This record gives sequence, C-alpha cells and structure tokens, in this order.
Amino acid sequence: MKTKDELPECPVATTVQLIGSKWKLLILRNLMERPWRFNELRKSLDGISQKVLTDSLRSMEEDGIITRTVYPEVPPRVEYALSSLGESMRPIIKAMEGFGQEYKALADQ
Repeated sequence: MKTKDELPECPVATTVQLIGSKWKLLILRNLMERPWRFNELRKSLDGISQKVLTDSLRSMEEDGIITRTVYPEVPPRVEYALSSLGESMRPIIKAMEGFGQEYKALADQ
C-alpha cells in the first residue's frame, strides 16, 4: 500500500492513480464476479499482454485492492480476488457500468 506522501492530494486523482488504467478497471470488473486464475483473466481480456496483466495484478496487490492466494498443489494454483478494499470499489464500478449502459442507449437513438 502506498504511503500518504506517495499519493496525490486530490482524492479523485488518488483513485485514478490506483485504478485509472483500462486494464485495471477490466480486471476489477472480472474479479467482482468471482476469484480468477491468471490464465482465465488473460483469456478474458482480449488484447492484454502477459506482462501488462502481471504488472497490473502486482500493482493492485501492492495497493491492497486484490489478494493473491497460492494453493500448495502440484502444479501450483494461484487465484486473484478482491480484497475488502477492492470490494469497497464495487459501487464505483457499478456506477461506471450504469453510465456506459445509459450512454450506449443514447447512442442507439
């Protein structure tokens, strides 16, 4: 998790810094459904590279938005899920979904 000194003064800028990339938002959208494995996420996010997915997941884990669980199996199984902090972003993502639906409906007129 970032320290207060590493974050912008503006709360909106802080949120954008944490989840402002296209891929992070789409990862959050998926994780709102259920925990996902790495390859499931990669296949569901058309156009994302393995490096960008890895970097995004690491960043979100460091920021406390998601959790990474490694199961002691052979081969190892790793799942990503929303943390309690990530769960608190659910209304933000839902509001974005609602806006997108309304905008698309206007575009159809």
